[in-house]
Amino acid sequence: MAQSGSQRVLVIDDEPDIRELLNLTLSRMGLDVTTVEDLTEARRALASSAFSFCLTDMRLPDGNGLDLVEEISEKYPDLPTAVITAHGKVEDAVNALKIGAFDFVSKPVDLAILRQLVNTALRLRSAESDERESTQDDGGEPEQPAALDRLIGKSPAINQCKTMIAKLSRSQAPVLISGDSGSGKELAARLIHELGPRGDGPFVPVNCGAIPSELMESEFFGHRKGSFTGASTDKDGLFKAADGGTLMLDEVADLPLHMQVKLLRVIQEKAVMPIGAREEVKVDVRILSATHQALKPLVESGKFRSDLYFRLNVIELHMPSLQERREDIPLLAGHFLDDIAEQWHEDGPPEISEEAMAALKQHEYSGNVRELINILQRAVTMCEGSAIQPEDLMLEHVGTPEAPAPAPPTAEVLESADDVSLDSYMEDIEKQMLEDALKKARYNKTRAAEILGISFRSFRYKLKKFGID
Repeated sequence: MAQSGSQRVLVIDDEPDIRELLNLTLSRMGLDVTTVEDLTEARRALASSAFSFCLTDMRLPDGNGLDLVEEISEKYPDLPTAVITAHGKVEDAVNALKIGAFDFVSKPVDLAILRQLVNTALRLRSAESDERESTQDDGGEPEQPAALDRLIGKSPAINQCKTMIAKLSRSQAPVLISGDSGSGKELAARLIHELGPRGDGPFVPVNCGAIPSELMESEFFGHRKGSFTGASTDKDGLFKAADGGTLMLDEVADLPLHMQVKLLRVIQEKAVMPIGAREEVKVDVRILSATHQALKPLVESGKFRSDLYFRLNVIELHMPSLQERREDIPLLAGHFLDDIAEQWHEDGPPEISEEAMAALKQHEYSGNVRELINILQRAVTMCEGSAIQPEDLMLEHVGTPEAPAPAPPTAEVLESADDVSLDSYMEDIEKQMLEDALKKARYNKTRAAEILGISFRSFRYKLKKFGID
């Protein structure tokens, strides 16, 4: 993909042969290339001309290329800069990304990877220029991308996340997204992908804990026909599926040690070796990782490789729990009730009474946003009037001074039910909930399962268990 000749590129390297090779490669892409051999000349060139991309070696006669990366980050924040690192020097690459480098390439420079990197950086530069011009035409201040509105909330914690996501989308640095289950880690990863220069490419999320250990290598890297029993055709792995885009490794802490070694190599070499293949296959993939577990204790106990940890955790984005942003609960509840009404083809969502909203704000959410959605689905099912009441939420310890939570059945009540056992008593309640959900869903079993927050398979099993048609 050739770029317009108006795009200017600065290359800094002290080896004449490499400068000539890079000049020739980039010029053939239709770029206007300036080459210099040290930091002094680079600073002079940056001061006198405007560039769209900068590529610098790490080791230079008058200093370290990382010093230049830092200067560019401060003085020319819109200029994407990549570094050339020595083969296998993971620490150099990590340090470069941490201080603001867009990406890196290793020596000997793979020209195909370099061309991909440059095209990605120039797409980012072009998109940001268009955004600035649009803002100037409107006469306003730059605003956050509209896509960030999908991360609902206005609390300081969530606003900080939005700012961080917008910044991370400009880089190719690996990001480790931490946070409790249900806090929105995959949504954050999708936003980083969509807002960046890879937004038109694939976004491939994979749950590392859901793939059997013996199948991981084939799933991640692919295989060739006949490479093992059952390999009847060639198969591209997840890395190849994400080529040109982003691969999200969810629950990365669940990766077994043998896969951690192979993953580290893929990240360093930007290539995969399918099972049964004789040659590596180049891949252009940005890695985003997510985990609800703290990785550092796993590193200290030897369950997670320290070199992979530092490679994945170049930048950490923490997604706050619902407890950390309770002020967002009314906004979230309103949004999800609208979604539920639309999905279930209701005329409109019920309102939430003040008492019910107070109960939602006080609840301890072990499942975070995902749990809030399930509670609201249940409340819409149980609500008889136009407004959701505390009892419709079916939360533990829900109650108000005016309407205390109902007491559990007493021994006398249980005894009067023909010596009913606790098991049969709970089964009666469960059966009633199944029947209520079916009525609410107009006997659509798939929708009834969604109302109860269980899988269709589990719902079907329970119907059979209780003899409900």
